[in-house]
Amino acid sequence: MKGIMPIQEAISKYVADGSSIMVGGFLGCNTPLNAVDEISKQGQKDLTLISTVNSFTSNDFGLLFDKQQVSKFIGSHLGTNSIAVKQYKEGIIDVEYYPQGTLVEKIRCSAAGLGGVLTPTGLGTLMEEGKEKIEVEGKEYILETALKADVAIIKGFKADKKGNIIYKGTMNANPIMAGAAKITIAEVEEIVEVGELAPEEIQTPGVLVDYVCLGYSDDEYHKRTQEMCKSIGIF
Repeated sequence: MKGIMPIQEAISKYVADGSSIMVGGFLGCNTPLNAVDEISKQGQKDLTLISTVNSFTSNDFGLLFDKQQVSKFIGSHLGTNSIAVKQYKEGIIDVEYYPQGTLVEKIRCSAAGLGGVLTPTGLGTLMEEGKEKIEVEGKEYILETALKADVAIIKGFKADKKGNIIYKGTMNANPIMAGAAKITIAEVEEIVEVGELAPEEIQTPGVLVDYVCLGYSDDEYHKRTQEMCKSIGIF
């Protein structure tokens, strides 16, 4: 790890107009909300957003679509965000879809230094158009190339001062995205001394993380998630 940095500085330094950003989270769960808020405030434009799924309007990633900061979305689902859907229909944003398992494997390949993955998912559908197909032992596969980004922004629970990270609750794609970009920024709720995290607890090693940033507190994350759930009528 290169160091600990305020989230405002990390976003200003590494997320520029035209950047591709890979962001962890799933419909607001374990999303780096402080980083997303900061991108929304700083106003970087023409962003390519890579995430397993989109979120809702006026929450989470929705803030970036509200302000038309995203020009391309790469993920598995867009429909929960009506503003993003409208922008797609109007030609304001491009959308690149992949089955969720394929998307995750493409990201994993990038983090592992691999060129791609062979998958049968999508054969005979629009997913195979323009892609190389390879036969292995009599079975045909689509070659899905690795997916990388300029910046990966992940959300952990705790990190030590060497960048080792543990998670709480669902991890979703956060650990897989670590190392899949030129720069990996980890937003966490608490930073502790080296040695305070048991080795068997660590789920993302610091070698995959460039910068650790302190995000919102656990209470604030819960508050934001509850507000989002209420706004979409979950409870």
